[in-house]
Amino acid sequence: MTTFLMIIQFFVAIGLIAAVLLQESKGEGLGSIGGGGRMFFNQAKGTEKVLEKATTYLAVGFLVLSVVLSLM
Repeated sequence: MTTFLMIIQFFVAIGLIAAVLLQESKGEGLGSIGGGGRMFFNQAKGTEKVLEKATTYLAVGFLVLSVVLSLM
C-alpha cells in the first residue's frame, strides 16, 4: 500500500511542477507595492483559471498524501 501511495505522490508532484511551470508569469513581484499594481486589475483567462485550479488541487493532494505517508 505504501508503494502505491508513493507512486501516486510522484505523479501528483510531477503534475504540480508542470502546472506551476505552465502558468504565465505575472511579472509584478514587489513592484506592485509601489503603485504599479497592474496585476490587481488583470482578470484571469480560461487557461489561466484551469491552471490555477489544477495547481490548488494538486497541492492539496500532495499535502494529504504526504501526511498519510508520514503516518504509515
